[in-house]
Amino acid sequence: MTLFLDAFAWLADPANWTGPGSIPQRIAEHLWVSAVVLVIASAIALPLGALVGHTGRGREPAVMVSGGLRALPTLGVLTLFGIWIGIGLAAPVIALVILAIPPLLAGAYAGFESVDRRTIDAARAMGMRELQVVGKVELPLGMPIVVGGIRSATLQIIATATLAAYIADEGLGRFIFSGLKTRDYGEMLGGSILVILLALVIDGCFALTQRVVVPAGVRATRTAELRSGPTRSRAIVGRPNTEGNQE
Repeated sequence: MTLFLDAFAWLADPANWTGPGSIPQRIAEHLWVSAVVLVIASAIALPLGALVGHTGRGREPAVMVSGGLRALPTLGVLTLFGIWIGIGLAAPVIALVILAIPPLLAGAYAGFESVDRRTIDAARAMGMRELQVVGKVELPLGMPIVVGGIRSATLQIIATATLAAYIADEGLGRFIFSGLKTRDYGEMLGGSILVILLALVIDGCFALTQRVVVPAGVRATRTAELRSGPTRSRAIVGRPNTEGNQE
């Protein structure tokens, strides 16, 4: 209990909210590093995942790469690039990009792959080109899963960006490492609380964004499928194939 009181006292200290290395400055740095990592990782993973989900080719390598990168230890990768590149932001950005690719890649190809093939065939039969199928059919229908992947990657980046302070004087992780070094556990816990609060705020923003960017009809369909999935599946399995008999 004393540790939490020390943390709240540290958070309430006006001296920690002004000047160089203040809490607002560290939050801004943390958000900046996280945004840079997310943009770079998204530019790599989302087009690749969309291509895999759209064409159906390369799914196995994508799954293997995604699973393999997930297994990498964050601190180990960060230390490796820190030794190779040196002190500064370049090493943590590269390490975090590598670790952010798996959820983005998985979300992208799963979102595009989840679209009913009959819907895609119908769009092509109407004369849509491949880019039109991607932009007007697959992307809107797969958007909930794609945004879910971006949301998951963002939270992972915000959480692991604290390790950027291990080799760079940036972000909220600076409070954690500084508190650990000086045995100021109030500062250490206070920095951890700030990271948690920041992650919760960003997650809430993504939840609101998800409601805005995902079409209402798609949200309603996904909700109905989740609520009546097992019943609906049993009904479809037990339904006679009248379409085949009519043919």
